[in-house]
Amino acid sequence: MTNSLFQPWLVPALPLAGMAINGLFGKRFSEKLVAAIALIATGCSFLVACLQALLLVNSGSPMLEQHYGTWIQAGKFTVDFGIYLDHLSLIMMLVVTGVGFLIHIYAAAYMHHEGGYYRFFSYLNLFMFFMLVLVLANNYLLMFVGWEGVGLASYLLIGFYFLKDSAANAGKKAFITNRVGDFGFLIALFMMIQTFGSVHYGSLYFNPGLVNALPLEHSTGILTMIGLLMLVGACGKSAQIPLFVWLPDAMEGPTPVSALIHAATMVTAGVYMVARSNPIFSRAPIALLAVAVIGTLTSFFAATIGMTQMDIKRVLAYSTVSQLGYMFMAAGVAAYSAGVFHLMTHAFFKALLFLAAGSVIHGIGGEQDMRKMGGLRKYMPWTFYTMATATVAIAGIPPLAGFWSKDEILWQAWSSPYGSKIFWAVGVITAFMTSFYMFRLLFMTFFGEYRGEAAVAHAGHDAHGGHGHTPHESPWMMLGPLVVLAALSIFGGFVGAGHRFEHFLDPVIQKVEAHRSALEVEAAAAPMTEEPAAEKSTELALMATSVIVALAGLGLAWFLYIKRPELPARIAAALGGLYTLVYNKYWIDELYKAVLISPLLWISTHVLWQSVDQKIIDGSVNDLAVTARDVSGVVRQQQSGLIRSYAGWIAAGAALVVAYMVWMGTR
Repeated sequence: MTNSLFQPWLVPALPLAGMAINGLFGKRFSEKLVAAIALIATGCSFLVACLQALLLVNSGSPMLEQHYGTWIQAGKFTVDFGIYLDHLSLIMMLVVTGVGFLIHIYAAAYMHHEGGYYRFFSYLNLFMFFMLVLVLANNYLLMFVGWEGVGLASYLLIGFYFLKDSAANAGKKAFITNRVGDFGFLIALFMMIQTFGSVHYGSLYFNPGLVNALPLEHSTGILTMIGLLMLVGACGKSAQIPLFVWLPDAMEGPTPVSALIHAATMVTAGVYMVARSNPIFSRAPIALLAVAVIGTLTSFFAATIGMTQMDIKRVLAYSTVSQLGYMFMAAGVAAYSAGVFHLMTHAFFKALLFLAAGSVIHGIGGEQDMRKMGGLRKYMPWTFYTMATATVAIAGIPPLAGFWSKDEILWQAWSSPYGSKIFWAVGVITAFMTSFYMFRLLFMTFFGEYRGEAAVAHAGHDAHGGHGHTPHESPWMMLGPLVVLAALSIFGGFVGAGHRFEHFLDPVIQKVEAHRSALEVEAAAAPMTEEPAAEKSTELALMATSVIVALAGLGLAWFLYIKRPELPARIAAALGGLYTLVYNKYWIDELYKAVLISPLLWISTHVLWQSVDQKIIDGSVNDLAVTARDVSGVVRQQQSGLIRSYAGWIAAGAALVVAYMVWMGTR
């Protein structure tokens, strides 16, 4: 690319520069200067990203690539530093920089007077850098650098309140759980290198690409294994069953962290990786089915837990897990564009939900229990209206953004040759539960009478007290990003109307269709027996069903928490053990502790440490030292310094020599 304006390296480099300046010198800066550096770095990164996006769109090329030198060279295998900007990475780049910039603005006010202010923004900029490396890399190995980097930044940000045990433990839990998934991703990379000798996107996928050129009879096994191992990595990063347990605990971090990392960007990395690898998954139907099954189960499972939680941030955390499951379900039925579309709209309304929740927490002195809220819409109207907008969006009620992307996923789950009516049915039930628990959150927080006591700051965890006993609205530096995200939640979905979003991603996704086998083409064409008019009527009927289900969830939440607020407690008591099971998150954490963590701790303590380390390794070293000490203690007696002792030793030695000579002479 010869265009001098095409400088995509500036997009990740600017947040890296902000991290370096604040990290090295921020301790001596004022809060305003620290915030200004972080905001300028991310704001300029967003502007440069917009310019690069325009260059790509106007170039007429499916992608623009820039190489910056060789990183690894071993025989014929080479990996370089490079940036790969196509329509998929363009969407991710704009989401990361745009939403990230808004969250930085919000955080500048939200974290005011917090200890470690400069450290927080340094970590936040570091996360932005690694996330942009992940989405702009031109090969899987460089993607893995960003993949691991966001894991590190996530650990630092979740455990930001490191003096609080729960926050420190949550950071470790996130880090270790992600390492399990990363192991699968690494093995997939090794298999790619062994099979194809390359990890570069262009070499693997295009013209015609090493993956597509592989004969189908030879590709089934190897591509299935690569796809399944990639899925393991995606499950860890995107919090899918069975590696979802880290994300709810990650709410121990400050609310801007929850909004940026665990709603809008990092947790979508797994979805991006699956979409990027669509040629592999579409040629490995078993791996594709596994993606769909895991996504469907996760969306339903997490939604049931979200219906019972009382902590406002944990409700949103399980909502995030559930919505990520929706994205995986879309990818699993080969509707990659629909999954990425929902990724984008979800970034808008879920970031808004988390930031609005932070505004509520800020306004009532750090409280997060919804049972101690209520009636807040008269105290913080801007927070209420923006959060209500996001709630309507995530519920899938038209014409807001969530409706367009969620409806597209449900339609593809029904109609795709890789889909299933079961996936659709579970998706519809999940949509009902999503609408219910989100409007439950809205009604418990903003309607009725205020149930909280005097606002008391909870030091060390999102504590923003000191404003008196009355709940209050947040400053405009926090409300401004809410208004922008609310506008995106309203209008952001229209970009997908008329399948425009799907067509936009054709240069990335369409390559799969161009190189499918004749068998796959025949299988894909077989189900298309409906006439276009009948198919359109079916799509409209399914759309109406999803809207009715969303409105039913709203109505049930209104009846239980506005009309008859005494009923939820009675229903919970009537359900008894079932409610307890769901409220305690199916005891999954306790199960993991009993089956995995406790045995590993016992083995590491009693076998590896006390037996192997102390008794065998340390014991052998210590025993050798004791033996050497004892022998030297005897030998050193010969060097006593007494002449009579030396004469005695000489006489004894001479006697031994004479005796030996006599014995030899008599043989």
